[in-house]
Amino acid sequence: MTHWWQQLWRSPHHHQSRPTAPSPSSSQAEGDGLWQAVMQRLPILEGVDAPSLARLERRARHQLHDWRLTSAEPLENIEALALATQAMLLLNGWPQAERWQDAGARVHEVMLPEHAITREVEDVDEAGVVHVFESTRAGETWYQGPVVVTQEDLSASGDWSGFNVVIHEFAHKLDMANATDADGFPPLPVHISADEWFTTFTAVWDDLTARLSRGETTPINDYAASHPAECFAVCCEYFFTAPRTLNDAYPELYQLLERFFCQSPLKHCPASAQARPRLHSGALTQSQSEQPT
Repeated sequence: MTHWWQQLWRSPHHHQSRPTAPSPSSSQAEGDGLWQAVMQRLPILEGVDAPSLARLERRARHQLHDWRLTSAEPLENIEALALATQAMLLLNGWPQAERWQDAGARVHEVMLPEHAITREVEDVDEAGVVHVFESTRAGETWYQGPVVVTQEDLSASGDWSGFNVVIHEFAHKLDMANATDADGFPPLPVHISADEWFTTFTAVWDDLTARLSRGETTPINDYAASHPAECFAVCCEYFFTAPRTLNDAYPELYQLLERFFCQSPLKHCPASAQARPRLHSGALTQSQSEQPT
């Protein structure tokens, strides 16, 4: 079966662009107008303080300038900047430029297929039997490769629903900053020990798997129990887009992520915010991405 991205590249209509931030000669009104439109587009920015928003805008524009966007149709300026803004939101609590650039700079291209990605996946059960099935995903991430985000799910990201394909996929990239594979163990700051990280996430993992084994509904999306990397990525989604849900279910984990990201989204999350189910995303290693499907 042909990879979806091969189909995109072979299409005579595929589009590549390297968006640029407004030049010094651009009008201030144009630049401010685009950013104001992005803020209206992204409810998760409501209540963020002015210095943090200024830093976020600056970093998002800078990062967008360095990326190549590949899609069947050109991406609207608002959506392109909204994409970069949500990716940089992960790192916006880190004031040192060296840290945020090192943690998230291994992205050179973002591919944007229009609709959900369907892949043929092989899974080996405990008895050694190979099961082949199709998996539908909102995005994918490769080590030293592109980040993939569907335009459909990009449009659905940015609110307080607990779903955010951009944050999910860039959490995988952050996870891969110290390894060739996503394992749920990103580079940690000096004030968080590996033991604390492991203990806290293991408690969440154990609770999720125990609930699933009893046929119970999980407090966060049960995709978090599919792999440690997905546990980290899903929890990042909830931290930034459904922090009340995450804090109510796993307060120790919320507090750990608060210290890790140096941000407190719960402080400006509306009381009425409700999480909704999400479509699976995927984190692929380079070797996995080279396997035929």
